[in-house]
Amino acid sequence: MSLTDDPVDPRNLRALVAVAEGGSFRSAAQSLGYTQSAISHQIATLEKRLGTTLFVRPGGRRRVELTPLGQLAFKHAQRVLAANRALEGDVTAALAGERGTLRIGTSASTSHLLARPLAELGRHSPGVEVSLSNIATAEALAHQLDRGQLDIGLYINIDADERVVTTTLFEDTWMVIAHRSNALAAEAAMTLDALDGMDMIAWHARWRAQAHLEQLWRRRRIRPRIIYRTDDNLMIQQLVANRLGCACLGALTVEHLIDPDIRRIPINDELPPRTLALCHGRGRELSPAATVVIDAIRAAPKPSHVAIGQPRDG
Repeated sequence: MSLTDDPVDPRNLRALVAVAEGGSFRSAAQSLGYTQSAISHQIATLEKRLGTTLFVRPGGRRRVELTPLGQLAFKHAQRVLAANRALEGDVTAALAGERGTLRIGTSASTSHLLARPLAELGRHSPGVEVSLSNIATAEALAHQLDRGQLDIGLYINIDADERVVTTTLFEDTWMVIAHRSNALAAEAAMTLDALDGMDMIAWHARWRAQAHLEQLWRRRRIRPRIIYRTDDNLMIQQLVANRLGCACLGALTVEHLIDPDIRRIPINDELPPRTLALCHGRGRELSPAATVVIDAIRAAPKPSHVAIGQPRDG
């Protein structure tokens, strides 16, 4: 391998990542705004620089694939480009005077877990402004962490991703909530089969955990009648309290009930996972405020009604 002291051109690394993710030189050219010949030249230059072939080129319209050494180069390229974005993001934030702002991404069922950690932050750094954002998907969260648009995330069901560092906190459990007049409310525990034919309020299926739950229902031929969908957890409880149906939710969501007539019913059955994780952008420097909140989240007592798992880093 004929490497020199000259750094690899970031444009060539961007071309490598774009081709690998898009599966073709044409798609990479479209995404980066280059001609296809320019992308080919950048990849050829990188292959010459590294002294190895990075892609298997089958010809025609078939997808190009990374070679084993191409896979290695691809992972390094992702890290280098993420570090470059981190540099740009941190400098931009500093110039804009935003180092005193902590930006946290959450899902609808995790934001309330930040109350005590943010109180700790207030005692430690009272001048820090905190911005909480409800992020629609795990992919969007990873993208914003990678781009420096968020500092940390507290989210359910984050996939392994080269762009983020993830620490699993615990496994949330599923529960059904129902009005006390509902037949389910008398049960000490139940299986999913009891939901067949029941009127239900549900999250939108764009949430991965909800989509997996509904796939499980279909496999087992369980057919509840979903009559309302909303991502507003407070609204779900209000609808249940008004006897408009029951709901199958994460235990974190129903830790605090708004009406004494609502009952929680544990589920003893096969269920899709609901894994709570703390995450931040790989290679990004954590501010003192972010470190305070992360330490407080890790030290916080686990909520009731959850299955506590062994924390692990990834």
